[in-house]
Formats: sequence, C-alpha cells, structure tokens
Amino acid sequence: MDIKDIYTTSDITIMKDAEDSLNRKNDRIQEIIEYAKISKIKSIGIAHCTSLSKQANILSQILNKEGFTVEQVNCKIGKIPFSDLIPNYEGISCNPAGQAKYLEDKKTELNIVLGLCLGHDMIFNSKSKAPVTTLIVKDRKLKHSTINLLNNYE
Repeated sequence: MDIKDIYTTSDITIMKDAEDSLNRKNDRIQEIIEYAKISKIKSIGIAHCTSLSKQANILSQILNKEGFTVEQVNCKIGKIPFSDLIPNYEGISCNPAGQAKYLEDKKTELNIVLGLCLGHDMIFNSKSKAPVTTLIVKDRKLKHSTINLLNNYE
C-alpha cells in the first residue's frame, strides 16, 4: 500500500505544520501556539472537565493573549440525566458529543482536551470536526501526571 493511500492531504498538512512548529525548548502549550500560528488557525476550542475549569480559564487567557479566539465548553453541557442513557443511574452525565457539537457550531479550527474522563475523551475525539490535541489526561490518583505511573514501572 502506498503511504499516500493512508494519509489524506489534510493529514499531511497537519504533520508538516507540527514538524515545522517543533522546538525542543518549548513546553506543550507553546508548541500548540506555534502549531496554530503556522497553521493559520484563528479559533481554538477547549473541551474540559468541570474539575479543571480553573485551568481551562488560565489556558484561555494565555491563548487570547496570543491573539486566538477561544471557545470553552465543560463536560456537563446539556445536563443530561444519567438515567436517560443508562437505566438506574443517577446524576448528571458528561456530554462529550455535546462538547464536540458546541465547538463545531462555534467553528473552532483546533480543539484541546483538558482532563476529560477515559472514554469521554474517545467520544469527543471521534465526534470533533476539528483536529484534537490533548493537553492534560485525567488521572485522579496521580493528579493528572500519568508519566509518573510509567516511570514507576521501570
């Protein structure tokens, strides 16, 4: 199979822009900013867990200062009762598909995941029309520092 049969033109552009924005002296937020600038992205979405609202606000401020339009959406958008999805469950469900739809309606060109739960991140990624990158994965035990878990397996 030819490599060009695997990757779309859009995929190749993303890969090239990511490579062009690479600077080993930059942290992940700086990498995202450089990537977005090289890609001529103007609007960035942040899909976050409600428990990381403070961090989402800080990230929004950073991106705004860099000239981007930022749209935030927390995981409880739409306030779906669990019982509507799973019988005998109580409470309000997260709504990763709703987060993706909200950011699609806002016409974001790049979406950042900030601490969505396992599974919810998968649904968000599959439903997002814009490319998605993850800044923080949810890891309650390790306070979102999953690399420490892997370092302990050496």
